[in-house]
Amino acid sequence: MPPALSSTTTGAGPRLVLLHGFTNTARTWGSFADLLTPHYEVLALDLPGHGRSSAIEADLWGSSDLVAHAMGTELALVVGYSMGARVALHLALAHPERISGLVLIGATAGIDDDEARAERRRADEAMAADLRRSGDVRGFLERWLTGPLFAHLPAAVQFLDERCTNTAAGLASSLEQCGTGTQAPLWDRLGELSMPTLLVAGSRDEKFTALGARLAEAIPSGGLVVLEGLGHATHLENPEAMATVIQSFSQSLG
Repeated sequence: MPPALSSTTTGAGPRLVLLHGFTNTARTWGSFADLLTPHYEVLALDLPGHGRSSAIEADLWGSSDLVAHAMGTELALVVGYSMGARVALHLALAHPERISGLVLIGATAGIDDDEARAERRRADEAMAADLRRSGDVRGFLERWLTGPLFAHLPAAVQFLDERCTNTAAGLASSLEQCGTGTQAPLWDRLGELSMPTLLVAGSRDEKFTALGARLAEAIPSGGLVVLEGLGHATHLENPEAMATVIQSFSQSLG
């Protein structure tokens, strides 16, 4: 049997699965998840290397298999954010029969350029090595959250204390096995996706807005929503707007 990912389940209704980003946990979705629970059975997972799944190690394909196992047999709407969006994309390719619809927030299908991808992998591995040496999770997170992706994320919704429940070894493993530099590009496989797919990005997150547009164009049933005035973590910056996007997309699935 594969190791079981830690999870929390709230609400009732059609199943909706939440896959968090790097350094997050199943408990950092905040009021966005609370807004969904009146309408859905929300299954929030701790991905490998994070939260109560910190001791579990897996690459992106392995993570997608573990998510599929945790989901059970019920068809679900899957929402992935950043790293979780990349896991969700792998899940959709490996286990399409589990997914009624796919929402990818701040997503990419990988770095095309071999040299750029290798450079990113070296950077991720160096970051992981520093984290293993220091063991200073809080210091690492404080630096991480000052990066350009999170410039628009208020301190009140950074969930720093919850992020600090992650371990240095778990986060390092995630960087080494699920970092963007480790991901083989999937752009040439996007035509295989048959489920309705929605890409979401904040207008201030120009890099991922462009990537979202490229993904939406390549996925047969893909669409793009750009939320004005928001950055990378749209669901934390404006949970009400993101919940509305999810409900509208869910209704369109019938």
